[in-house]
Amino acid sequence: MTVKFGWALSVGPTEGISQQQFHKMIQKQIELADGVVDSLWFVDHLQFGSSAVLEGWTTLTYLAAQYPQFQVGHMVLCQSFRNPALLAKMATTLQYMSNGRFLLSIGAGWHEEEYRAYGYPFPSPRVRVEQLEETLQIVKSLWTQEQTTFQGKHFSVQAAYCEPKPDPIPPIIIGGKGTRLLHLVARYADGWNAPWLTPEDYAARAKVLEQECQKVGRDPSSVQRSWFGRCTCVATEQEACTLHDRGLTGTPDQIAAQLQQYIDLGIDTFMLGCNSFDDMTTAELLLKEVLPRFQ
Repeated sequence: MTVKFGWALSVGPTEGISQQQFHKMIQKQIELADGVVDSLWFVDHLQFGSSAVLEGWTTLTYLAAQYPQFQVGHMVLCQSFRNPALLAKMATTLQYMSNGRFLLSIGAGWHEEEYRAYGYPFPSPRVRVEQLEETLQIVKSLWTQEQTTFQGKHFSVQAAYCEPKPDPIPPIIIGGKGTRLLHLVARYADGWNAPWLTPEDYAARAKVLEQECQKVGRDPSSVQRSWFGRCTCVATEQEACTLHDRGLTGTPDQIAAQLQQYIDLGIDTFMLGCNSFDDMTTAELLLKEVLPRFQ
């Protein structure tokens, strides 16, 4: 199995880091990632309390222009933040301007705080998944049909054009783990991203995905599997014993073993980043010692 890696940047500068320092840290991480990963990823959130959070689409467009050697995507776009037809237009524009390097990774949204703060309705999970399904239908139609008219329960477009068409059509990756969401993966997506799931939880949800694929007559092996999460990597086992961060943690050997657990379950793509943006030790150990083992 060929294993691919992407590098996920942090949402914004941590307290006390200047704008200049932030740019230098991004540049340093991407320099380390060059030749080790083939894609850059950025989140799509609006706020986490008073923390600094950069807007996802603007940041990704900047990264696409600055670093033409990488594919780019969001981990993941919140379908609630943009009208579906506008989203299709934004995606095809970035695909055109980046010479085909955009990956559409999208989810149903979950962070109620930012919805309320920015004036978006926050409906039930069922409704948000319904909205995501209509979004996918509109986007795929606008990308492939000469003209689109769509009247759904939540969204509509009337005699809409989306030119130029994206070439190639960006892969669609759906992020999340709910059963209704996995049904959408089976019906509409090229890939499924399992964010932060433990190997045990991933194995259980993968069985659900296989069942959903069978319901719609799709070969489950045609769905590309990926995992997103952050890491804290340290040089010694003594340091590793003190870690309490989420995601993959430990020495390079320990994190390599954790990655192998997911690979053994069929995951072949990882979007990884640091738990702390200014943790250059993790970035250097991951990108110099851990990920090259799988190339």
